[in-house]
Amino acid sequence: MQYRTLALLSLILLVSGNPAKAQPLFNDLGEKPGIDRIITQAMDIWAADPRVGPTFEDTNLSRFKRLIVDQICNLSGGDCKYTGRSMADAHKGLHLATVQFNAIAEGLQTAMEHQHYPYSVQNRLLALLAPMQRDVVTR
Repeated sequence: MQYRTLALLSLILLVSGNPAKAQPLFNDLGEKPGIDRIITQAMDIWAADPRVGPTFEDTNLSRFKRLIVDQICNLSGGDCKYTGRSMADAHKGLHLATVQFNAIAEGLQTAMEHQHYPYSVQNRLLALLAPMQRDVVTR
């Protein structure tokens, strides 16, 4: 009986082969051009959202876009280098609340939905960004 179990297990392993390596999130996002498209659309959504739009009034939007694209590229497994400030330093003095952090996440998710990214990809990106809440939300 023990040999039958071992033979069956060996057969299953041979048939199944090696499990496929999970594709990096960077690739699933469409690499840097895909991330750029997501952020371009998300920025339009954020600007129109009364919960966060005013936060961006005095922001250099082209610099902001470049930095957030590089940050997401880096976090998702791409070879980009994020050169911006830490999230705590970048958001110091803005007195952001959880509702504003959530509005940013919602806008990002809406942009990904509009571009037909699978929910699994959306969730993987949001899970990477969620820990930043403790550095962004200060009230």
